[in-house]
Amino acid sequence: MPRFAANLTMLFNDVPFLERFARARAAGFAGVEYLFPYEHPASEVASALNEQGLTQALFNFPAGDWGAGERGLAARPEKQAEFEASIETALSYADALNCKCLHVMSGLVKQGEAREALFDHYVKNLTMAAEAAEPLGITLVVELLNSRDVPGYLIPTLEEARRAVEATGKANVGLQFDFYHVQIMQGDLAKRFEAHADLTRHIQIAGVPERFEPNVGEINYPYLFELIDRLGYEGWVGCEYKPKGRTEDGLGWFKAQG
Repeated sequence: MPRFAANLTMLFNDVPFLERFARARAAGFAGVEYLFPYEHPASEVASALNEQGLTQALFNFPAGDWGAGERGLAARPEKQAEFEASIETALSYADALNCKCLHVMSGLVKQGEAREALFDHYVKNLTMAAEAAEPLGITLVVELLNSRDVPGYLIPTLEEARRAVEATGKANVGLQFDFYHVQIMQGDLAKRFEAHADLTRHIQIAGVPERFEPNVGEINYPYLFELIDRLGYEGWVGCEYKPKGRTEDGLGWFKAQG
């Protein structure tokens, strides 16, 4: 059975962030992930994590002004100083939380910009961050984001994500395979996962199209969970979905995996 991590940005969000760790443990999760921990001191997040005996599976590098629509810094030349500062921030949190996997968001392509130049800039910064993360045993991951939810994102397909990973030449850079985003952009989930399982270091799930629980919508997750096991994937599966109601009321799919 895959190892499931509750995404605390989306799940249990009827209570403040630091209270969600206990809710996740009580629901049966052994790991957690979320978008960003940076609004809270690392020591407070670590205490909430350790008090519940949870593993920190993943979080993102700082991604700029989220409320203003920024979705990553690494591909944006005008954000270079901010990105370089974010490396130290992300790694210090990862060290405090014993988190071994971080997602580095690229950012958006603005109208009229040369995509390939931004891609090259992303690879350069991803490589620099990977070199800083390597001594800590931390893996960085690249994820495609679908153009319906995140129009203009630099990395819209698995092939582009893989190209970025391979261009770094770093063993501690891999793929984040989000079945929700892949289904919307490319489909053919089983064959695509088979093709990219060798580089996949983190997985995320949600129902399509509404991003509700994974048992709601068009994806046959029980089949995919068996495939994930059969292919020998040993990482975490992040539950990054929007509950239709109270999180616990929609966890029948999760309990069925036990």
